[in-house]
Amino acid sequence: MTITCDIAILGGGTGGYTAAIRAAQLGKDVVLIEQDKLGGTCLHRGCIPSKSLLRSAEMFAEMKNSEAYGIETEGIRLSFSKVLNRKNDIVAKLHQGVQYLMRKHKIKVVHGTGRVIGPSIFSPQSGAVAVELPDGEMETVVPSNLIIATGSRPRMLPGLETDGSYVLNSDHALQLDKLPESVIIIGGGVIGVEWASMLNDFGVTVTIVETAGRLLPAEDEDTGMELKKHLSARGVVVMTGVNVMTDSYKTDSGVPEITVEQGGSQKILTAEKILVSVGRSGNTDNIGLENTDVRVQNESIVINGHMQTTEPHIYAIGDVVGGYQLAHAAAHEAITAVHHICGETLHAYRKEWIPRCVYTRPEAASVGLTENQAQEQGFNIKTGKFPFQANGKALVQGAAEGFVKVIADKDTDDILGVHMVGAHVTELIGEAVLAQVLDAASWEVGSMVYAHPTLSEVLGEAMLALDSRALGI
Repeated sequence: MTITCDIAILGGGTGGYTAAIRAAQLGKDVVLIEQDKLGGTCLHRGCIPSKSLLRSAEMFAEMKNSEAYGIETEGIRLSFSKVLNRKNDIVAKLHQGVQYLMRKHKIKVVHGTGRVIGPSIFSPQSGAVAVELPDGEMETVVPSNLIIATGSRPRMLPGLETDGSYVLNSDHALQLDKLPESVIIIGGGVIGVEWASMLNDFGVTVTIVETAGRLLPAEDEDTGMELKKHLSARGVVVMTGVNVMTDSYKTDSGVPEITVEQGGSQKILTAEKILVSVGRSGNTDNIGLENTDVRVQNESIVINGHMQTTEPHIYAIGDVVGGYQLAHAAAHEAITAVHHICGETLHAYRKEWIPRCVYTRPEAASVGLTENQAQEQGFNIKTGKFPFQANGKALVQGAAEGFVKVIADKDTDDILGVHMVGAHVTELIGEAVLAQVLDAASWEVGSMVYAHPTLSEVLGEAMLALDSRALGI
């Protein structure tokens, strides 16, 4: 059977279904191809289930510390099965919501495994998709334009392949039906530190091993140092600048064992589980790209600012193009691609507008350049920093950890980057993103009238601190 359409989308994750909805809103005939459940990694194996677990872990930690608020409790217990039930209920509800949106916008969903095919009897140009259905039958989708949104998978660490039993990736970790006694997390990036924070709050003994000299090596140095301080204070063992000797891995005693090298000395680490968290690889294999002239480099599809590949009628979005492998980045890229296909005027995709969030306790969030990046790009910079411990609402909330740091161009007062560590900063970062989009100067953001007492006052104070005008310190 052959299906023709204006736009076909290969992959039904956040980027894919967002593209489908926007294309349908703009009057296009859309076919969405997905081999698994709509919602993709974010909904089923990433953002949503992990944040549900993080919220339960945070609540458990707060309840154990309730005496600090004058509330005395006894017998606080964790029911991990109920934690998992809550997570599964949230995922199911959101999955139903995505399915409803497909029906609402009259988007045809084809469930099956799709592969891009080259010029054929179906189309004189590459970009049609052959779909193997669950019953073994085949369908061919022939679009005028194709959007590839096939997502990513956890990256493997050669010599320490995951087995789902002793050595896990993040997919395996979300499938655990009981908490281990101890975990070694290899990788101190976003996923690694989130799992460290969560498992520590659940009472698991956690060790983080990171090759770079600090946690969150892609973020501002102050952010990584602040998170290391707080995780260490909670009992997480944080090892940075460490070489993992993957060939030393063994489970002879039934307990995983790995040797690491730090500062010229070696140490044997043991734990009930090892969680490998060393990034994600784009799903470019086995989707038929060899049948096209689409260029792939370092496991990522090469695109321009409008998300076009080297075949202009084929677009690619989300984790499969590399860059920020974030659900909201994929959604932004989806809208950019669809509007370009439809000839709509829209700004080109701008990486510096994408916020980056880490849902640890305390949270971290950022947008724009780090201090080192700004210096490397030749900016004459100034920085402003304001601590949450000088903020009334933070003290009331019992969450005075962290800071807001602003990096600006000393010559123009343009905001180059904003970096936050503290309670609810994944919500507060939105204001900084808007300032970037509107090209606001730091003095303009600092001149806003902020409600008092609120955590948002810290952002205004950090902006004023750029010129030594902060009022609270």
